[in-house]
Amino acid sequence: MAHSLGKKIGIASLIMMGSVFLSRVIGLLREIVVAKIGGVEAAVDAYKTAFMIPDIFNHFTASGFLAITFIPIFSEYLSRDRESDGWRIFNIILNSYGVLLLFLVAIGMVFTPEFIDIAASGNNDPEYRSQVVRMTRIIIPAQLFHMTGGLFMAVQYAKEKFLIPALSPLIYNLGIILGGLVLGRYIGMEGFCWGVLAGAFLGPFLLQMWGAGRVGMKYSLRFGLRSPDFSRYLRLTVPLMFGLTMMFSMDIFFRFFGNYLSEGTVAALDYAKIIMLIPAGLFGQAVGTASFPFMARLAVENRIMEMNRIINAALRYLALVIPISIMMIVVRHELVRILYQRGKFDADATTLTAGILVFLLPCAFAVTSYTVVVRGYYAMQNTMFPAIFLTIAVVCSLPVYWFAMQWIGAHGIALAVSVSVIFQVILLYILWNRRTGNRESRSVFYLYAKIILISIPVGILAEWFRRWAFAGSGSLGFAQAFWICCVIGGGYCLLLIIGGYLMKIEEIKMLIQKFLHRRSLL
Repeated sequence: MAHSLGKKIGIASLIMMGSVFLSRVIGLLREIVVAKIGGVEAAVDAYKTAFMIPDIFNHFTASGFLAITFIPIFSEYLSRDRESDGWRIFNIILNSYGVLLLFLVAIGMVFTPEFIDIAASGNNDPEYRSQVVRMTRIIIPAQLFHMTGGLFMAVQYAKEKFLIPALSPLIYNLGIILGGLVLGRYIGMEGFCWGVLAGAFLGPFLLQMWGAGRVGMKYSLRFGLRSPDFSRYLRLTVPLMFGLTMMFSMDIFFRFFGNYLSEGTVAALDYAKIIMLIPAGLFGQAVGTASFPFMARLAVENRIMEMNRIINAALRYLALVIPISIMMIVVRHELVRILYQRGKFDADATTLTAGILVFLLPCAFAVTSYTVVVRGYYAMQNTMFPAIFLTIAVVCSLPVYWFAMQWIGAHGIALAVSVSVIFQVILLYILWNRRTGNRESRSVFYLYAKIILISIPVGILAEWFRRWAFAGSGSLGFAQAFWICCVIGGGYCLLLIIGGYLMKIEEIKMLIQKFLHRRSLL
């Protein structure tokens, strides 16, 4: 049984990892196009800021949490052979939250200028705020498609179908790219906003509605607000609606505080965040999303120790993000040069973005681990505690953001993110272990400590070598930057493997043994 479950999680993880990888690649391509067309100019800041109000509406309807809050309820009905009751609560939630979001969209469209006066209070330029208002009004309706599509994906996850949901972010990002490329030459950054709306309709909504139909979706115009199931769903969802999650607060703070600094700061922070999310998204999102339906089943069956084994194994695997992040810090200038420096994104923009990465990349492992740890609570249908805990942590971090921004500008905002995120995740995991009696957590902390002790000295040595060997490189071309990344990355990985083998880190020794075994078979 355990072997079969592990095999299912592995297959699901591979599907989601492939999806996340392609999504990150296309997401990077999206940002490359944005950077080429807009660089780090005010119009890009306006485009990034235009997502604030739609994201807040999305958060207040818990659209991003539909898979997390709905899957445990739907899975319980499936485990009891009461699928028809599962579709009944599905329709109640879909219709009720759809009406709520329609109301919020209408309010948002009417009062957009007033909302933007608050969201972009750090920038008093009337033309800038006018741009943000226009772009916001284009993006706001897309939240309807994200909300309904999120529920369509949730029923597919509950049925252990991952392929069609995996296509959603790919189509969404392609829509944004095409909108920018086709319309950008005529209406500038607003072209990307129309791409957001079209991409949200095609990927998260239309495709997922078809996918939900394939797993047996039965739609009816049902509300039933007094239903015990709907009340139970509200108890799970309300804390998430009013709580401040890690990624939500990061995006909001980047845009809010970035508007107090010089032109292009919001854009540079977001470009750096996209790079930071490469390892975080590839590893953490794939593992977290794929393992959650199985964790929800184990929670329903009260098999808590098996849940802990899944969480601990996932966190050990995610320790690989630490050395990857440190290596990315070493080649930060080359990385930004390769990804972004073209068109309006010049060498000064590269320097600004690369400097932010030094302070932002240290939290990549925490962002990755968060996707797994918090799902343990959600699988237990406990959304209240993490919501309260994270909200308090985010509110307490506000002075850190403000003083760090005053101290070192954009670098300070990135530093505040790293300090806040790392603290939140470590404490959240410790509290989880105490609640569930997770005794194997010590081995997880021990592994992370060893990985850090190896990665930092190797990273310092790699940074010294980069500065010594390529001191006179000046302004880098694409090929030269790529060559430096290959040399530094190859040497870094070799030293890391040697250090891990000498320190007897089992995960690294297993990788070496698998590699040698495959070589012997050739």
